[in-house]
Amino acid sequence: MIYLDYSATTPLIEDAKKAMISAMELHGNPSALHTPGHEAMNVIEDAREEIAKLINAQPEEILFTSGGSESNNTITNIFAGEKIAVSAIEHPSVLESAKLRCEPTIIPVNEQGIVEDIHDYILGTKLVSIMLANNEIGTIQNIKELAKTAHESGALFHTDATQALGKIKIDVKDLDVDYMTLSSHKIGGPIGIGALYIKKGVPFQPFIVGGHQEHGKRAGTYQTVNIAGFGAAAKYANNHQIWDIYDQKVRPLRNLLAERILKEVPFSSINSNLETALPHLLNCSFKAAEGESIQLYLDAEGDVIVSTGSACASGDGKPSHVLMATSGDAEVAHSSIRFSFGLDTTEADVDHVMEYLPGIVKRLQGISTIKIEEEA
Repeated sequence: MIYLDYSATTPLIEDAKKAMISAMELHGNPSALHTPGHEAMNVIEDAREEIAKLINAQPEEILFTSGGSESNNTITNIFAGEKIAVSAIEHPSVLESAKLRCEPTIIPVNEQGIVEDIHDYILGTKLVSIMLANNEIGTIQNIKELAKTAHESGALFHTDATQALGKIKIDVKDLDVDYMTLSSHKIGGPIGIGALYIKKGVPFQPFIVGGHQEHGKRAGTYQTVNIAGFGAAAKYANNHQIWDIYDQKVRPLRNLLAERILKEVPFSSINSNLETALPHLLNCSFKAAEGESIQLYLDAEGDVIVSTGSACASGDGKPSHVLMATSGDAEVAHSSIRFSFGLDTTEADVDHVMEYLPGIVKRLQGISTIKIEEEA
């Protein structure tokens, strides 16, 4: 199997698996005062330190959650009823939760998915939320400048760094953000555990209540095993500086696939800016070939695993809101495929994809009701 859906989730790395197996031997509730409880809490606090180190934060600024969606919902909940501004290409866990709690101002993006001048969109807002890197096309935003503009207007700033974590170097002090969303399973940790960076001194209120865990900021018994895995994955990322590996090893493979698609697949286009997008992500469109059909045929015939965009929106039948925001073209959105690479991806994997992709696209174009002109 050629797995090219790392943006949806990454395989559990060996270090995380070992840490989780070890944590399974701890039977104490971390909130308890007895020795087994202390042993479990020590594992949790060690993990908190590793995650903080990964983004240059303080351990006490890290709050454990069940994942990126809870972290994002927690932030919008703090500002319920207030004026919030979010970008048009945010993850649904930001967009939809913001709509539930207020009438958010939607900040547009350009054709590359870049948020440009936000000044006119954030006047009087209490919170601005713009993701560090997009999960469908890989666009990286200039968060440092955007946060500066937000602060100058009196707003706080949140960034969803779920996709960026581990792929690029992140420093919350340099970015000067107030809140940041993180997720374990994007860096080789387990599914079901995430974190929220909360800058010291900024407003906060619990989203999940009913217990004193996390210093009263999030109720619920600690997921010791998953937290241990998240911490181990963060430690691995720190020790190996995996963002450099993505840049030096993975980016050239991503670019190679893009080059071959444009050369070998007629009527194809690239939706990701290869110079400025995340190094592992490539979003393409294939005129007159439906994206979900391409995905299914690649899986069935070539044992190639890809996505049509965000895995969270898979199967809803709607065109990608990200590609609609960048292109305004439903056909481009419906014919898109997201390839996302990992640290184990090889050039042979690219070759394998290209054994199957051109034929599949040609076959689908041949039966499409959309007419396309033959190239001269």
